[in-house]
Amino acid sequence: MASTVVAAPILRRRYPTAWWLAVGFPLTCVRLTRTWRPLMAGCGLAVSRKAALTVVSGLVGNGAPPPQPRVPRRGPIRPTLGGFRLVVRLLPGQVPADFVKAAPAMAEAWQVHGVRVTPWRPGYVRLVASVDDPLAAPRVPAQRDGSRLLSVAVGVLESGVAWVVDLRQIPHWLIVGATRSGKSTLINALVAGLAPQPVALVGIDCKGGMELSLYEPRLSALATNRAQAVRLLSALVDLTLDRMALCRAARVRNVWGLPQDERPVPVVVIVDELAELFLVASRSEKDEAHAAGTALIRLAQLGAALGVFLVVAGQRVGSDLGPGVTALRAQLGGRVCHRVADPGTAEMALGDLNPDALKAAQAIRPEQAGTAVLASGDGWERARSHLVSEADAEAIAAEYGHLTPDLPELHAALHGPDITKPGPPGVAVIERLDLDHDN
Repeated sequence: MASTVVAAPILRRRYPTAWWLAVGFPLTCVRLTRTWRPLMAGCGLAVSRKAALTVVSGLVGNGAPPPQPRVPRRGPIRPTLGGFRLVVRLLPGQVPADFVKAAPAMAEAWQVHGVRVTPWRPGYVRLVASVDDPLAAPRVPAQRDGSRLLSVAVGVLESGVAWVVDLRQIPHWLIVGATRSGKSTLINALVAGLAPQPVALVGIDCKGGMELSLYEPRLSALATNRAQAVRLLSALVDLTLDRMALCRAARVRNVWGLPQDERPVPVVVIVDELAELFLVASRSEKDEAHAAGTALIRLAQLGAALGVFLVVAGQRVGSDLGPGVTALRAQLGGRVCHRVADPGTAEMALGDLNPDALKAAQAIRPEQAGTAVLASGDGWERARSHLVSEADAEAIAAEYGHLTPDLPELHAALHGPDITKPGPPGVAVIERLDLDHDN
């Protein structure tokens, strides 16, 4: 017994998953079982068996034991790598919000970091508990070049599993965050994961290229002001229309149905600081902003089936930038919200998807750099990106610069038809992206 007490802290520190499954989880099951009934009663989730009787904890009348209230029935407790989960059946008159309010009390009673409550199906909720905070120190993956094209592990989710940005599943993303919130680190992690893959990366950074110029050796094109951005986006729209004609001639519905030797390389367009594209101070700038917004919306509408993907980032994204921003937001199915300086940006990113996600994003504190709330039509999660420094991103871009595909039409749009950037041709052998994969 004494040796077990001494060895447990060492086991937990060196092998946290093994410690949890062998020691922590059984103890937590005992603790949950013993506290379930009094916890439900104390949180107001127990219901009297008699309609006219109010159940008060500890009430005894005439020496009789207090009546036992009905408590919600729970399913088996199932372990996860960093916690556990269980399903609870609601009593008549209860709603999931009742359990959401009681989640902090559950975490305290079961001595875990946090409890997440989500609707499971009508009449049931699912409780997911995390023993430790997986966002405190996310582990960097051993290798960045994943086996799936256009899929990158960029961090860790609150549930403890890898945070994977898969452009095949969700082709377009909106990333918002204030200065030093972790937005640039997330983009660094995304570029670091895409750099070894046979894809073309295109950058639009209207702040003179201060952010995206780090990746220039791996970029097929980079626009550093709005005039260049308009020309580059127009060229990307033309590229998309050419691919559409190619698919129509081959009688296929998307580029992934083309023969391998004719299949064009996927293009990932990274837009940093969206507001710089839409802010106007004169009539000429208004026309440029309108042209840029229209091109982005067209790329978002047509790009997924034609191998063009958007990652749009900004410190402030609001409806005050114009109706084009709202129309573009509707096309960006993946949303990532770091700590923001104004509630309107969080509302723009998450408000139309999930009100609970919006509240979670507004609760991110300044010291939680890298922490974000990501949401899509399937739900929302808290997550934290891996720390990829500017030096790391620059080194990775240089290391894989030889993989940069040559897209002459984009260089012609930026520099004229006589200037091209050497690199591999813009056709790559890629896997079918419209098929289901197990991994």
